[in-house]
Amino acid sequence: MPTFDIVSEVDKQEVKNAVDQVNKEVTTRFDFKGSDARVEQADYQLTIFADDEFKLEQVSDILMAKLTKRNVDVRCLDKGQVEKISGNKVKQVVTVKTGLETELAKKIIKYIKESKLKVQASIQGDIVRITGAKKDVLQESIQLIKKSIDDFPLQFQNFRD
Repeated sequence: MPTFDIVSEVDKQEVKNAVDQVNKEVTTRFDFKGSDARVEQADYQLTIFADDEFKLEQVSDILMAKLTKRNVDVRCLDKGQVEKISGNKVKQVVTVKTGLETELAKKIIKYIKESKLKVQASIQGDIVRITGAKKDVLQESIQLIKKSIDDFPLQFQNFRD
């Protein structure tokens, strides 16, 4: 039976490259001269450091632009609170979300069941597997999910006959 998986993945290497580009640009820009603005990466957690909130917002904008250029969907970023460090310095933790959360997976399954398409949907870890008798029905379910969920980046992978 034909199947496919609905996943939400981010290329870790592209995120690393974007962070490197941001740090390189920040060190060469005149408006950041003498400041301690930078982005550090620890796995899927990015930490933006800056001298004040205005510069933090500028570094964040540069990061978003670099990630977009590298085809990393910025909808998967979860910005934390701006925290004060020593003196005027501030930092913000940005988490890159990967995998489908249980709540979103249940929402996808609900949309598929309400559509009355002849497919079965099941949650398998952080992916949703869709199984159907015909390829056409699977393609209809892909279109349905694309229309229904636009607030989180989804990829459709492992299309098998």
